[in-house]
Amino acid sequence: MPDYRKTPEAIAALTPEQFRVTQQNATERPGTGEYLDNHEPGIYVDIVSGEPLFASSDKFESGCGWPSFTKPIAPAHINELRDTAYGMVRTEVRSVHGDSHLGHVFPDGPVDRGGLRYCINSASLRFVPRDEMEAAGYGAFLDQVEEVR
Repeated sequence: MPDYRKTPEAIAALTPEQFRVTQQNATERPGTGEYLDNHEPGIYVDIVSGEPLFASSDKFESGCGWPSFTKPIAPAHINELRDTAYGMVRTEVRSVHGDSHLGHVFPDGPVDRGGLRYCINSASLRFVPRDEMEAAGYGAFLDQVEEVR
């Protein structure tokens, strides 16, 4: 089993924006994220721990300004926590092993795909293209990545 964990080296390698988002629970400005308009097949993993989080086949255009997904690639890698910051009640999404703040999940996603919208900061993610997944140790998830239309 892969060893997904948060290390001092991984934290030291983060850009200031990645650190602010993943370690200080910040949110990147809408429309600015690196992966918002990424339409390549592959998976998105935690920038800190490398644990697999979302598949390109579950990504959709929600119009919210952040990458949106209908479900996690491995639900065991996602923690959902009650967030009452800023006078709102939301559900925060964090990675299990990296304990990175990823974003929030909302019940306004595509109904025909489960109805959820995982609204995720690009700064918390690293994209692994389908052609590189096997070599990078993510071959077990290839069956969850299909050609993106």
